[in-house]
Amino acid sequence: MPDQKTIAVIIVAAGIGERMGGGPKQYRPLAGAPVLARTIAAFTARPDVHWVLPVINPSHTDLYAALNLNGSKLLPAVGGAPTRQGSVLAGLEALAPHRPDLVLIQDAARPLIDDDTISGVLAALGEAALPVLPVTDTIKRSSDGRLAEGTEDRRTLFAAQTPQGFAYPAILDAHRRAASEPTEFTDDAAIAEWAGIPVTLTKGSPRNIKLTHAEDFERAERLLGGRPMETRTGTGYDVHPFEPGDAVWLGGVRIPHTARLKGHSDADAALHALTDALYGALGEGDIGTFFPPSDPQWKGAASSVFLEHAAGLVAARGGRIVNLDITIVSEAPKISPHVPAMRAAIAAVCGISPARVAIKATTSEKLGFVGRGEGLTSLATATVELPRGDD
Repeated sequence: MPDQKTIAVIIVAAGIGERMGGGPKQYRPLAGAPVLARTIAAFTARPDVHWVLPVINPSHTDLYAALNLNGSKLLPAVGGAPTRQGSVLAGLEALAPHRPDLVLIQDAARPLIDDDTISGVLAALGEAALPVLPVTDTIKRSSDGRLAEGTEDRRTLFAAQTPQGFAYPAILDAHRRAASEPTEFTDDAAIAEWAGIPVTLTKGSPRNIKLTHAEDFERAERLLGGRPMETRTGTGYDVHPFEPGDAVWLGGVRIPHTARLKGHSDADAALHALTDALYGALGEGDIGTFFPPSDPQWKGAASSVFLEHAAGLVAARGGRIVNLDITIVSEAPKISPHVPAMRAAIAAVCGISPARVAIKATTSEKLGFVGRGEGLTSLATATVELPRGDD
């Protein structure tokens, strides 16, 4: 590859990125630095890269501005599209005034990209180059996800990574033509293959992981030698009376009942207790501190909003949720049939596995206001890991 060729990099960061909860993953801290900032820095630091162009979600403008990134190579971010394919095309079009010879297309969620992998792509880049890892697991084929119908030859299978590199004019033309196709392409190499562009495989890196699940953040922290962590525990308690209605909200799940819970929000006592438990583990206040009942905007609000905020504070501190434990005390409605749905709902909001959420239900043996069917109560414990401070 001649040295005089100009190289641009598109950082694809337009996804919602909230599968793990706690806000868009590309803006979450990773070993002290936001994910997107790490990914961008991996390319702006290279002397052979001329321009770096982030493609962001238009609703994330403030989040991106808060990164306070600058540098002569960093171009102003452009807004992406609802699909990755559309976002990449937006980035390619935005590069047109610069007319780069080569373009690298990198997922923002791969912040551990290393110089050797980037250099390998550039060295192999004729018309297109793709970093890959050989597939080591045995791969089964199934049309219904239930019955195995065959075994693939893993010697011919490779897991694709980014950055994927291309001659700029060729991939721009291919993306423009692919935009009118009914098929949604999952990566840019697939578009190149569809367009008849030869794609050269080059060596990827096991470190070049894509941050998709909470466990990926944990692994990335270890690979980066993140700060030592300490375990913190918080507790929460909430009680709500019944009032006329036809269903209650508990654990983020609507349960049909002969009454509903009375409160300013949806009165989900389980999520309220859990939210306070997370605030307690962080050494913060309680729900009323952040969402005062005197504020009319929270009237009838889904309590998942409160829980998401608490989980987001954990993420913002560079921490992770280890375990959540809830006990619901109620004579009725019957809780146990809804426990799996509650665990799934809570896990989705907090960005953790349902295996880290425990929900138990009991009665008060007909004693007190719970025993009289006047209301219910919930207790919760949250265990989190946070970077160890200097205190």
